[in-house]
Amino acid sequence: MSQHEEDKNGPDTEGTGNHAEILRRHGEAIALFGSRVRRVRDDQWDDPTPCAEWSVRDLVGHLTVEQLWVPRLVRDGATIEEVGDAYDGDQLGDDPAGAWDRAAVAAVAAFSEPGALDRTVHLSSGTGTAAGYCSQMTMDAVVHSWDLSRAIRADENLPQDLAAAALREVEPYADELAGTSMFADPVTPPPGADDLTRLLCLLGRRP
Repeated sequence: MSQHEEDKNGPDTEGTGNHAEILRRHGEAIALFGSRVRRVRDDQWDDPTPCAEWSVRDLVGHLTVEQLWVPRLVRDGATIEEVGDAYDGDQLGDDPAGAWDRAAVAAVAAFSEPGALDRTVHLSSGTGTAAGYCSQMTMDAVVHSWDLSRAIRADENLPQDLAAAALREVEPYADELAGTSMFADPVTPPPGADDLTRLLCLLGRRP
């Protein structure tokens, strides 16, 4: 994966809430995924995940690459073409958790710089605000935290405020994500489903 997969399929949205709230949710979502990465046992990296054809290592690799793109797009104002194939191939090496931690810290720092969320970013879906990009990345981390939790048999109960924010983010373009490598066709949620269940069902998961 060379860039944020959801950006390839959905429009750039502006995100919801003020910048402090966007950054808070993003930081919590990144920390949530990181907590699951650090629970992966040595014998689980090749295990399957709810993401079609992705192993645990593939999933962690995908999210790690997503974070590697953030400083280039947000801090440097680079285009997709300028970054090119810099992050193609394996980025985890012999220390997947360490690779994730380093990439995550750099991504959070880039989004958190003064004025960063007001900047224009160049995504494969077009140009938009870094605030919208940050909200997309939050949604991505929340959903994939559940994927990783299920894959490694960790706690699948995620914070409801993060689930609600991710649901609000993805609803406008969920139809465009169906059928991708990560997001299958939606399934009908049970009556009275909470936001996490609705989010997962909307993106083709079966909680």
